[in-house]
Amino acid sequence: MRNVQILSTGSYVPERVVTNAEVDAMMGESTGEWLLANVGIKERRWMAPEQVTSDLIVEASKKALERAGITAADLDLIIVSTDTPDYLSPSTSIVVQHKLGADKAGCYDINSACAGWVTALDQGAKYLMTEPQMKYILVAGGYGMSRFIDYKDKKTANLFADGAGAVILGVGEEQGFLASNLLAVGSFHDALGIYTGGTYRPCTPENMAQFGGPKVEFVKKFPKTFNTEYWPKLMQGALDKAGLTFDDVDQYYFTQLNVRTIEVMMDLLKQPIEKTHWVMDKWGYTGSPCVIMALDDAIAQGKGPKPGDVILFCASGGGITMASSVWKWTAK
Repeated sequence: MRNVQILSTGSYVPERVVTNAEVDAMMGESTGEWLLANVGIKERRWMAPEQVTSDLIVEASKKALERAGITAADLDLIIVSTDTPDYLSPSTSIVVQHKLGADKAGCYDINSACAGWVTALDQGAKYLMTEPQMKYILVAGGYGMSRFIDYKDKKTANLFADGAGAVILGVGEEQGFLASNLLAVGSFHDALGIYTGGTYRPCTPENMAQFGGPKVEFVKKFPKTFNTEYWPKLMQGALDKAGLTFDDVDQYYFTQLNVRTIEVMMDLLKQPIEKTHWVMDKWGYTGSPCVIMALDDAIAQGKGPKPGDVILFCASGGGITMASSVWKWTAK
């Protein structure tokens, strides 16, 4: 088995800043103060009309490539996590490959909703561990949910934003990848998602007249205790495989939907809040890449991990899908 490492990170948010007051005006209802107090979101970024999800991913990937000291031509594989793809088919990863000029890289998408990037990270690590001819893998995530917002839905319209994050995986002398754990509760597949546009509800004239175009829909409630019930066992599963405890983790990167959830989780784990970092206050909720965007932002602020630190990613999303991954930080 080869030693897999995170060589570099990169993230990107669009230029357009959208405040809570602007979203309130679009919804026709004042939710901004409640959102800031209870969720922690002050503003978010939305992509320009001419931008698509692959554009966001390309910008984040360029930063990661530059920081790793390689070019797109060096990539052996591109794995893209997104549930807001450029097209239903073909994959967004093939668009990213073309736009980057990564001509020799194989590529594929995964859609595990907001747990997708951590799931893709796990796949990338295992490719490098078992494929001796591979040297570099780009694991990227992109979120363009502003294109699917329903402003009549007060439960979701003020949450979503656009952004992308990426890492370059490579091999080195020390093992960076330590363990991972995946869980799912499929009974919630019909609770939150984009349900128009696929084979379940194709965009026929009849469906468009009844349901409208593809949009994110909150159909039924999740249990309020879901995260506190499942996140600890999700993370514990990964830590057990690595032979570690919660106290051994130096930095935690959670799904960036609600800062209050993160505060409760750190208290539940008996961990200091300084061990985590959040970005939803300024970037809104950016889906599957939010965890790597949080890590990249922490690094940019000088709060990132030091060599030898243990970091843990914990993500969950629609379905419900969940993924956790534990790494030793090896980048200088």
